[in-house]
Amino acid sequence: MVSEEQKRVLDPEQDAAALKALTHPLRIRLLGMLRQDGPATASELAVRTGESSASTSYHLRVLAKYAFVTEAEHRDGRERRWQAVHSVTSWNNKAMEAIPGSRAYVSLSRRAQIEHLEASLARHEADIADGRLGQEWVEPSGINDLMPLLTPESLTELWEVLDWKLEELTTRDAQDPRAAQVVLLTAGLPLAPRNPGAEAPTSVPAGTDAEDVS
Repeated sequence: MVSEEQKRVLDPEQDAAALKALTHPLRIRLLGMLRQDGPATASELAVRTGESSASTSYHLRVLAKYAFVTEAEHRDGRERRWQAVHSVTSWNNKAMEAIPGSRAYVSLSRRAQIEHLEASLARHEADIADGRLGQEWVEPSGINDLMPLLTPESLTELWEVLDWKLEELTTRDAQDPRAAQVVLLTAGLPLAPRNPGAEAPTSVPAGTDAEDVS
């Protein structure tokens, strides 16, 4: 579980410049890579993103200016290595909703998380297929698409229970050599009822559970 020291809590008024710096898609992607895979150089990140090293170097310096990344220990003296300062960036949804620029950042950030899920799914499938992950990970892995009916209070309680249980399990597994990094992307997005006759979405069936295949 992420400790309070590992979180960067953004205030839409006090951190307006930092939020604006994070609205660039490549910066969000670079920060995510450093958090997931650890320290890297601008050149290494350029290879992984398909960007030029000049571009990744520039955007890393912008992230450093607003204390999202910092210099890491160098393997040698030839090239600067970067690391994420915090494991998580968080905010208060109500505070962000009140300011248009902050609201736009929240939307962009959520879409970046969806892109991260797509990339993580592809990486997971390749790791299983190529034997980098053992077969013991096949059964517990999966993606749920559930649509329960909940009140605002119940959805808040669900987040709290999830946080509590995740903290319990990560503490228990911290020293277990079998533990692996797990991408756990959760979403709680209430939807207003559709107008009669409105066209239904055709992308993914609602209420499916990827683990329930019996």
